[in-house]
Amino acid sequence: MRNIIAAIIAAAVTLAALATAPGRLRANYGPQISRPSRTDQRVFLEHADVLHKESLDSFMIVAGNVKFRKGPMIMTCDSAHYYPDTESFDAFGRIKMQQGDTLFIFADELNYRGPQQTCYLYSMGHNKVRMINRDVTLETYIFVYDLAINLGYYTTGGELYDRHNRLTSVEGEYDPSRKEANFYTDVKLHSRSNTDTLSIFTDTLFYSTLSHIAELTSPSLVVNRRGIIDTRNGVYNTALDTAALYDRSHITTPEGRLLVADTIYYRRKEGIGECFGNLFMSDSARQACLSADYGFFNQMTDSAFATGHLLIKEYSKEDTLYVHGSQLNARRILSHVSIPAVEGDSASGTAPSAAFTRTDTSNVADIWPRVRFYRSDFQGVCDSLHVSSADTAMRMYKHPVVWSGDRQIHGNIIEVQMNDSTVRQALLPEYGFITQRLADEYYNQISGKEIRAGFDRGELQSLDISGNVELIMFPEEADSTINKLVKAESSFLSATFKGRTAERIKMWPETPGSVTPLFLVRRSMLYLPRFKRFDGIRPLSPADVTVIPAAMDALMGSGAAIEAGSLSSSDTDN
Repeated sequence: MRNIIAAIIAAAVTLAALATAPGRLRANYGPQISRPSRTDQRVFLEHADVLHKESLDSFMIVAGNVKFRKGPMIMTCDSAHYYPDTESFDAFGRIKMQQGDTLFIFADELNYRGPQQTCYLYSMGHNKVRMINRDVTLETYIFVYDLAINLGYYTTGGELYDRHNRLTSVEGEYDPSRKEANFYTDVKLHSRSNTDTLSIFTDTLFYSTLSHIAELTSPSLVVNRRGIIDTRNGVYNTALDTAALYDRSHITTPEGRLLVADTIYYRRKEGIGECFGNLFMSDSARQACLSADYGFFNQMTDSAFATGHLLIKEYSKEDTLYVHGSQLNARRILSHVSIPAVEGDSASGTAPSAAFTRTDTSNVADIWPRVRFYRSDFQGVCDSLHVSSADTAMRMYKHPVVWSGDRQIHGNIIEVQMNDSTVRQALLPEYGFITQRLADEYYNQISGKEIRAGFDRGELQSLDISGNVELIMFPEEADSTINKLVKAESSFLSATFKGRTAERIKMWPETPGSVTPLFLVRRSMLYLPRFKRFDGIRPLSPADVTVIPAAMDALMGSGAAIEAGSLSSSDTDN
């Protein structure tokens, strides 16, 4: 009995406690309403002012501030047909899709298909479907957005633009999460800068709206005021104006220059390019072209560097000049010329003028080492070549040798001045030796401390020598035969020539010499002490300029100058 009473008292106390906490009772034991998670990937109708369904319809009609949600994406409209079974709907009027505060899509009509998780958006009249992703806007008339993979695309023409560029194409797709776009068919990219002229025309283009980099994988033209890029495989950074071009891309400039290489890295703002593999550069204004393995150029300074299988061609005349060396360094030089003041002359009506400084420009180039060149009228070798457009001069250093027909000129330095691409004058300021092969082992020979030779159409016309003049001549008779040897020495010489014959020779002051009949001439009398023929290293064809004979390599590698007399007549190569 005692236990029964205790149990009744305990039950009463428990019931009293529960009675004083009704909320707790409802919280733990009351009826529950299931609320789905809004992170679920299903579509939920969040709100509508009006909901109506006909008994025979498979959809519900919702209207007034309609709001659907699918995960983080909210979709609003004026009205819709909602299909709960397939979680699909057709929305009408003021369509807006919003994901967070970064992605917005606006349209006039939307068809959402739940099983495919795909939105089909349409525009009416002059409106366009618009996707806005921060600073990126995409516009088209028909837009498809795949919510499963966050990818939108169009196939009937569209436009995408950001702060830097505007892109149009027939087909395109955009991933707002990665900020990446692909465009296909009739693709055009135009810079939105008021100071830029960049345009890209292609059929396939990848574009990052984050980095503003365009990748080109089909035949493409990149056009700007500095030139045109023609490529089928390239990457162009439109924000930095830099390009990486592959597969024999071409660059042409308004100045008439063409650049081709296996790989080109180009910085457009700086006008700088770097080329790798099978480089070819041509300049139509200067009528010259260059090929090499590697090259670097700067459009701003009009400078260039090239090396590796270097070959230069100059074709301003009918005959082409071929030049080969290991490296080329070309650049533009500014020079300042002071023009003095001129006083006026009332008698002649000349007005006075103030003094001023004029700035002139010239282009220079250095080629080194192991330089070889060929043209049908003259050929040459040296270890270093300097060319200047200011005085149209070609200066050759370290064992230079020049051939023209049967004549050979060599010395320590040779300066050749051109006139309309023909040799006008040759100057040997330190030492020079001229030979002319007549027949067999007979050579006309002249040497001196300083030699100046004048040419006309490739033929030697005049000769002026100063210091240590030495001469061996085999004068031709009227019947073109040779029957004597003339040997002379003096301090100065002046001569004129016609064809292979010396018309006049003047030597002064005193001229010790001798004349020996040919039948009395001994072999030791045939050559001056420093006589040397370099026929074995002479370029004989355009292809020959790229072949460096061992004899030339040994000559250019020797430290001694030719004047030192280390080359004797015993080295004669007939």
